[in-house]
Amino acid sequence: MNDPAPLTRLDQLRFARRVVEQQAARALAEIDRWIAGEERREAERVRREEARPSAPDWIVERGIGDGGPPVEVHRGDCGAAGKRRTPVTRDEARWELARGIRACIHCRPDTELGVLD
Repeated sequence: MNDPAPLTRLDQLRFARRVVEQQAARALAEIDRWIAGEERREAERVRREEARPSAPDWIVERGIGDGGPPVEVHRGDCGAAGKRRTPVTRDEARWELARGIRACIHCRPDTELGVLD
């Protein structure tokens, strides 16, 4: 039979280089897919952040029930406000405080609105 000539060291090195080149190309393509996916997720996060409505300046927290009575006045960015809340204007917040609705002890809207006991 016709046995091919044995591979020389140079042939083996060239073959090894081609294998490594192919593996590197696949690995780079996979990393590029990961980067594209991460860029897409980041763009979606930024888009969601920009689409989120800004917090109101003032919030009135409501009691239990359908449109329950006002319970407490908060600044719009107060983390202590409950889930039953209604955004209000500055004048409405002042009015609620003036008629005796409690001011949040965390964000102190009464101080900022100038309505002190």
